[in-house]
Amino acid sequence: MSHIASLLPSSNVVLDMPAADKKAVFEHAAGLLEGKTGVKRGQILDSLLARERMGSTGLGKGIAIPHGRVRGLREAVGAFLRTRIPIAFEAPDDLPVNLIFVLLVPEKSTDLHLEILSELAQMFSDREFRSKLAQASDAIAAQRLIVGWQSDASH
Repeated sequence: MSHIASLLPSSNVVLDMPAADKKAVFEHAAGLLEGKTGVKRGQILDSLLARERMGSTGLGKGIAIPHGRVRGLREAVGAFLRTRIPIAFEAPDDLPVNLIFVLLVPEKSTDLHLEILSELAQMFSDREFRSKLAQASDAIAAQRLIVGWQSDASH
């Protein structure tokens, strides 16, 4: 089973989210994940913003994977957000982003953090997968696509 399957319940999927910019996305994600993790919204937001200051987490092709280490977090948690309108994310291809996977890991996380990021990068490099995700009709459909990606992939 993929690492991603265990950290993305359908309640952590938000489709057609109104967001004007990157900070609004991070604020929404922090609010969503605060209730799931017991970690304060401000702490989650600070972690995401601090990582983003090191360099954009926009990958290109409309994808971003903002992530951060969070003190007090017991296990990795993720959220998938699809924005209603693509937003600027300083991606390498300069294209706006609307498919966003937010990953939070415990402060001391090591290899697992990197494995999850690698898995996400592979998943989002699949053009057919990105297309299906962009067209998913609801949160459950999007979550099933993400969780089931490994078995659909012919890698």
